[in-house]
Amino acid sequence: MIQIATSRTQYPTLIVGITLAILSLVIGALIAFFGPIRGFAILIGFCLMIWALSNIERGLWATTLIVTMLPFGTIPFRFVLTPTLLDITLAAVFLLYAAEWMTGRRRRLIGSPAHLPILTFMLLALFSFVVGSGNATVTPNLLRKFVGFILNIALAFLVVDYFSNQKQITRLLRVIILGGSAAALVGLVLYLLPMNMTEQILNTLHIINYPTDSVLRFIEDNPTNALRANGTSVDPNAFGGMLAIVGALIVPYLAIARPLFDRRWPAWLMFGLIAASIILSFSRTAMAALLISILFVTSLRHRKLLWLLAITIIFLIFMPIAQEYSNHFFSGIQGQDLATRMRLGEYKDALTLISRYPFFGVGFGGTPDVDIYLGVSSAYLLLAEQTGLVGLFFFMSAIAVVLGWGLRHHSAALSDSSLSPNWLGIHAALLAALVIGLLDHYFVNLAFQAAQTFFWLLVGLSLASTRLAHGLK
Repeated sequence: MIQIATSRTQYPTLIVGITLAILSLVIGALIAFFGPIRGFAILIGFCLMIWALSNIERGLWATTLIVTMLPFGTIPFRFVLTPTLLDITLAAVFLLYAAEWMTGRRRRLIGSPAHLPILTFMLLALFSFVVGSGNATVTPNLLRKFVGFILNIALAFLVVDYFSNQKQITRLLRVIILGGSAAALVGLVLYLLPMNMTEQILNTLHIINYPTDSVLRFIEDNPTNALRANGTSVDPNAFGGMLAIVGALIVPYLAIARPLFDRRWPAWLMFGLIAASIILSFSRTAMAALLISILFVTSLRHRKLLWLLAITIIFLIFMPIAQEYSNHFFSGIQGQDLATRMRLGEYKDALTLISRYPFFGVGFGGTPDVDIYLGVSSAYLLLAEQTGLVGLFFFMSAIAVVLGWGLRHHSAALSDSSLSPNWLGIHAALLAALVIGLLDHYFVNLAFQAAQTFFWLLVGLSLASTRLAHGLK
């Protein structure tokens, strides 16, 4: 009989052999069931997920990278209820956070003046969902999206409680900026490639259940008009809005002596990539939001960056597609193009719906009347449709408290050289998101989960940075 040696010196060899055998079996099974591309994608994704979700901070890094680079990605196979990549990372972050409470590592919840209005808004949204559930069939997919909506709001509480020092916030901002810059670079490359090649590349994302129809987007959805950059964000407006927020985060680092990445030129390079991608997305709202965020930063601290606005405007005037871009921009201001006229029609219909159900709205699934519909290109009007004027009031109250608390402590924040750029960038980014919400809906639309996550992450970071500034007093 052959005996297997089991001396201590051979234990590592035995463990390695067993591990390789199990790994080979898993790889073979994945390839057999899902094919080589999906099989390896699942394996790599699983390994990255294990690494990223080993603690809360890495989980938030993974969440922000998905928000910026693969906002509509799901697991690469379908169930009755197919979770998105964002569902998985958010659920893991909250489970890790709950585990810290259960194990006693966390014993006290850190609050802020905005907690009560945010919690009230969350409860009102839940109430509107339940009351409005009779307006449409509550499918598993609708329920999943709404649970994600509630978790996104709760993310603000988690961020305030978890981020206890400036280094944690700085690390997360680095990840957000790198992810946004990478998304901008991908968007530029896809825009400059031949259209058929871009279409083929974007269609490969069907592996993670991305749409394969109308992956190329044009002004007014008319192929005779200019192509719009949308990267991997599907929607050009959502792409431009996400980049406007990331660009606003970078602005304070363009003028400080201690930049985020040790030298100043990477910040300028990434800002240039983001600004170019926003321009090519033809998202007028995103461009306006970025310019307003620059004004905010310059008015509070870095007035020497005012020339950046002048350069941006001059660049817009003299760039090769300047004529088409300026026509698109000014036709929107004058209400002459098709997209703007459609928006105005949506606003009129939204006001009709709100006038019929003014207090708690119609919920998130549909409307009780056949002559009106749920949906409008404005986050605030859409919220009023979904949660009524009461829900909109508490949402606006919460945001007013967040911004008011921040401005009340801005002197302390700006007096600290390490805190100042983070505080300025976060509040400029939140302001950009609020401006975008005037004419776009994706920060409160259940179909745009990543945009919701990004918005409430900004709210949490704003409160966390202000809390650190408050501690300096």
